[in-house]
Amino acid sequence: MSSNLTSSDLYRKPLRIVAIGGGTGLSALLHGLKTYAAPERPMISITAIVTVTDDGGSSGRLRRDFSVLPPGDIRACMVALSEDETLLSRMFQYRFRGGRGLKGHSFGNLFLTALTDLTGDFAHAVRLASEILASRGDIIPSTAENVVLEAQLADGRVIKGESNISKSRSPIEWIHILPRSPEPFRESLEAIRQADLITLGPGSLFTSVIPNMLVRSIPREIIRATGVRAYMTNLMAQPGETTNFTASDHVRAILKHCGVAAKNASRLLDYVVVNNAPLHSAALSRYAAQKALPVEMDIERLQSMGLRVLEANLAESDPKIRHSPSRTAELVLKLARLGRRRRQLMASAAART
Repeated sequence: MSSNLTSSDLYRKPLRIVAIGGGTGLSALLHGLKTYAAPERPMISITAIVTVTDDGGSSGRLRRDFSVLPPGDIRACMVALSEDETLLSRMFQYRFRGGRGLKGHSFGNLFLTALTDLTGDFAHAVRLASEILASRGDIIPSTAENVVLEAQLADGRVIKGESNISKSRSPIEWIHILPRSPEPFRESLEAIRQADLITLGPGSLFTSVIPNMLVRSIPREIIRATGVRAYMTNLMAQPGETTNFTASDHVRAILKHCGVAAKNASRLLDYVVVNNAPLHSAALSRYAAQKALPVEMDIERLQSMGLRVLEANLAESDPKIRHSPSRTAELVLKLARLGRRRRQLMASAAART
């Protein structure tokens, strides 16, 4: 697909959104966005670029036993974009509670593993499974390579594996991906070039968001992108990973791993989206017992980095604290319209030269 679209082409086509991340944060966003991607009259087209570094639970076992990419985050995104009420989407989320070798596995993870074995290609298996689920968007692994996360901690230790990193209580200095600079899928880069909006997060900073930015060419294409780029700030800090991190600390970590100086933050991002809704005190108490506290939204510091800050009521906190899929999707749609307008103006200016 050519990236040289005219301004009139941009008026006719659905808004193009690329959502980058992993875990429950990305799947919650996709769940909200699919409302606008109904096949009869889609307002948007969705491409999710999903991290493939999970090595724990069902995904980790299948990865070790069958040498496949971890299917868990991919499966969650497929279900998030499918029809909620269908039996098949519920089956994909079904987790076996017993059975030798089956306990702990989800049906969707096993299905993707079997389909990968049949086709010999994990990405092709994802496309076929998405068609079966009638998912309203494209889901692309960030890389086809069998990558492992490595963290350098503030106490000097180096630990490997996403599950070990998530359990660590020492601050993280750097995250690396092994092998270094793995190749992305061509479709991911093309989707970023065509996007009206590119979102990073919400999701675990060091194990869901940043790993995608360590894949070769992805940060470069985001820097070059003509659409709007936005970071969706997490609501809560994660013990160990982001203890005492403010919103600007999250952004600085992303910039550092992309090789972008904080003073040049606007090369990579245009907006930082933050929640301004109060969180339920009962929920906060439960999280505090796990040493998880709300992320401080240090808006002035973000603005001093040349970033625009969008504040909105995005939180749900009963019983879990998370982004509201519907309200977050509404805001993302507004940002996508801003991105489309920017691309229209650029296309019009190019046509006049």
